[in-house]
Amino acid sequence: MKPFPEDPLDNPVWSSLTNIHYETCIDYGNIKFYHPDFTPFGAFVNNVDTCNAIEKHSKLLDRFFIVGNKPKIPTNFNLKKYVGLQMIIYNEIDYPISENIVELNETHYHDLMDLIALVYPHFFKTKTNLLGRYWGIYKQNKLVAVAGERMQTTNFTEISAVATHPEYTGNGYAKQLITHAVKNIFKKSKVPFLHVDETNLGPINLYKKLGFTERRKMLYWLITRN
Repeated sequence: MKPFPEDPLDNPVWSSLTNIHYETCIDYGNIKFYHPDFTPFGAFVNNVDTCNAIEKHSKLLDRFFIVGNKPKIPTNFNLKKYVGLQMIIYNEIDYPISENIVELNETHYHDLMDLIALVYPHFFKTKTNLLGRYWGIYKQNKLVAVAGERMQTTNFTEISAVATHPEYTGNGYAKQLITHAVKNIFKKSKVPFLHVDETNLGPINLYKKLGFTERRKMLYWLITRN
């Protein structure tokens, strides 16, 4: 049974920026973006003409995304579509946690950024970690796996930045961190969801095995100046 109406998930960037993450918002009216220090994502409503906002935002960021419906772009810009899956889970995961999982704070920041730079650099910015909680697994004083939270509303929290150092894959660290993240999101009486590229079959299968189901496709429009 779905505990909350899921309409906010149909436009998750907009829903986050008008709710929990409103302080990170750059507001162009019916088009809103996260500040570039947090994520390169934006969204719009009411089928507005997005050209003017894209021109303004391009002065802050060379490459950025609008998530959701196809935006209108100025003639001197390029648009490329990526398709993701939005997945959601309604119950805790029955997977054993054998590792010591650490909630990361400012003292772990450089460890986190070093790992992300190695395995997950594209969407992670200097302040992405401030959008939610992050958890990690250390081995020999080295951060080898992480998972965290990104987009959030009153009732939903996105799991993001699930990353494992390439020398430490195959140990179930990602599964344990996702299990831990899901449990902690439910503790706040919220529902976990996530996004994954529809071509990334390995993670999709992992999420399904853990109990996530596909909710809908989500379009990501990469915008760059020509």
